Amino acid sequence: MSATSHHRNSRNSSSRSNVGPAVRQQGPPAVKALIALLSAIMLVVAGVGYFLIPKIDSPSIPLNAGSPDGAMDVLLVGNDSRTDAQGNPLTPEEIAMLHAGDEEADNTDTIMVIRIPNDGSSATAISIPRDTYIHDDDIGNTKINGVYSGHKAIEKERLLAEGEKEGPSLERKAKAAGQRGLINAISDLTGISVDHYAEVGLVGFVLLTDAVGGVEVCLNAPVNDEFSGANFPAGRQVLNGAQGLAFVRQRHGLPRGDLDRIVRQQAYMASLVSKILSTNMLQGGTLLKLQDAAKRSLTLDSNWDLSQLAVQMSNLTGGNVKFNTIPVTSIDGTGDNGESVVTVDPRQVHKFFDQLLGGNENLGSSTAAATTSAQPAATSTVTVLNASGTTGLATTVASVLKSAGYTVGDTGNAEVGTYSQSQVLAPQETNEEAAAIAQELGGLPVVADATLTNGTITVVLAADYAGPTSADDSSGSGAGVVGQEGTAMDKNSASPTIDAGGNGPRCIN
Repeated sequence: MSATSHHRNSRNSSSRSNVGPAVRQQGPPAVKALIALLSAIMLVVAGVGYFLIPKIDSPSIPLNAGSPDGAMDVLLVGNDSRTDAQGNPLTPEEIAMLHAGDEEADNTDTIMVIRIPNDGSSATAISIPRDTYIHDDDIGNTKINGVYSGHKAIEKERLLAEGEKEGPSLERKAKAAGQRGLINAISDLTGISVDHYAEVGLVGFVLLTDAVGGVEVCLNAPVNDEFSGANFPAGRQVLNGAQGLAFVRQRHGLPRGDLDRIVRQQAYMASLVSKILSTNMLQGGTLLKLQDAAKRSLTLDSNWDLSQLAVQMSNLTGGNVKFNTIPVTSIDGTGDNGESVVTVDPRQVHKFFDQLLGGNENLGSSTAAATTSAQPAATSTVTVLNASGTTGLATTVASVLKSAGYTVGDTGNAEVGTYSQSQVLAPQETNEEAAAIAQELGGLPVVADATLTNGTITVVLAADYAGPTSADDSSGSGAGVVGQEGTAMDKNSASPTIDAGGNGPRCIN
């Protein structure tokens, strides 16, 4: 079989499905662990009030039907919308409480991937700094918090040009384009496939905190920030909803700016999870308040079977709920227009997510490149196909694989227009050698291709390829970084790993 014909036959193997069962009501016993795990995204009524929560029409979003990579990956997006999830305007008092300013915005300043292994034994919430600088094929180089609004604006302009009138229908379609754009950007940055999507408004954060009677936090030093409204003494203290929102929104005056704000959010959520796991929050008035919080602030994709997830994670403990931040190369980098950005190496981020499934506990060093595991013996013949339009890319990447000890057979161009995503094709998705090659090339996805025989692997390089192009940069240092890097990060400035176990809240800046 020629390289080109093989490429054509395997095209459909990488398509994504949107099939998903309906969700039914589930009693409180099965949902306690789920509430604890996903309290940060307002899944506080996962089985008992799910019918109240607005749904996103899943066919408009490129989600997966299952979790073939060994984990369920949930993309959580926080927004400061001036309306609730039902489309009702917030009250003037609620808007003032958010400290979000007067201007309507669609920036997604809170972005988090919650990774849950298929056995339900743990959950890790990974934050992505809002100023992370990436390349988007449609809007160019941008901070990741602008991807949603950028794609939404493009789609809205297109629809208006086609004659569609302003109104709820146009707004819904434009939002769906924003969601698709962000999901694709997260997949490119992390190397994971997003299985489910949740969008939460800040007002729900306040309602959730008040519903459980407040959340305890601990500060290393007193703070007084006029922008967020955070004004707290040092030490341990219990915050109500409005205070908690100010606490997690502060970034001015913190040593590491947005990275320390992320740590604030993680410590707060860990304390909230710990409280829910250690007490019964599913009774009487508390349950009704939790339902109202979810109904007013949470939007989910419609293909999410939460009742099954609740049962799967029924034995989850606080110590197995962890929070961390993606590895970054600098927090004072420079974007194309001179703006301050956070720079990242996508291959480091890919390896970081891979380690979450490997049981690696050393995730606290979020500024260092992830270490690679031992490679299986190189016994397959590898074909390298160029689908990027960049002349010579297959040849240069083939040299990387040869230097790493792999046997490379044919190299050439793939059929034009067949692939839009870089990937590694193998007879089975669990092929260990294919997984090692995928990691070597920056964390590419591995896709099963029934047309391949054992001992053969094909690497497809599309326009999104950001991995090494020579043996000299195969270690991943600096490869794929967008923007001008600033001061290199070191271990002393690493974000900590925070969990929901222990006695009392973690003291932070």
